[in-house]
Amino acid sequence: MRRALISDIHANVEALNAVLADIRAQDVSEIYCLGDIVGYGPNPCECLDMVMDSCALTILGNHDQATLFDPDGFNPVALQAVYWTRDQLEMTGTPAAINRRWDFLGELPRLHSQDDWLFVHGSPRDPTNEYIFPEDVYNQRKMESLFERVTKYCFQGHTHIPGVFTATHEFITPEETDSVYRLIGEKTMFNVGSVGQPRDNDPRACYVILDEASELVTYRRVDYGFEETAEKIYGIPPLDNMLGDRLRTGR
Repeated sequence: MRRALISDIHANVEALNAVLADIRAQDVSEIYCLGDIVGYGPNPCECLDMVMDSCALTILGNHDQATLFDPDGFNPVALQAVYWTRDQLEMTGTPAAINRRWDFLGELPRLHSQDDWLFVHGSPRDPTNEYIFPEDVYNQRKMESLFERVTKYCFQGHTHIPGVFTATHEFITPEETDSVYRLIGEKTMFNVGSVGQPRDNDPRACYVILDEASELVTYRRVDYGFEETAEKIYGIPPLDNMLGDRLRTGR
């Protein structure tokens, strides 16, 4: 089984289109989305429709959740984007299309566990909201608590920073392994990076291919037209310009 794992699309349809095109060329059996389809970006409805039609499994992200309930802990820029996104979901398309999107969001699971595999948006401890940053490897108590909840392998998003967390409390960037990491049977957490808003100083979209047969996790970077996405954001007053600016630098 070869799965593509995508996360943190953030309503960036240009990035999502590019990633789905790349996935189609990789002999992938199915796609899992680890949440945050919407938020920040200019095309929430289009991205939702594409995920619903393309993904075998989708996990609830914190921005997806925020469209359904009162947001908690969001900064003013993110909060304004949430309210604008809600308006788009209420107004775009036929009544059937609008209901389909809301029903889809309302039924998303917070996690998916399957044999040795755990799929979440945030962390094994708080599947929707908890961040695991690279510097957390120095917080032994946190890392031990997280790994206690992992049977063997966990895949997550949320921070937009791709990389591998080992049970020996190391963080390994994709660049350190030429973007390929071999599963060795030890507990490991993988952040799959972000499709629509990378934050590791690389503006290219990021996703992962999990090949169970060869026991390989491969990180892929995909070029896309981020200038087009940024210009859309600049044309929407409720979306802060910094949400477009950051696409150019991957920060």
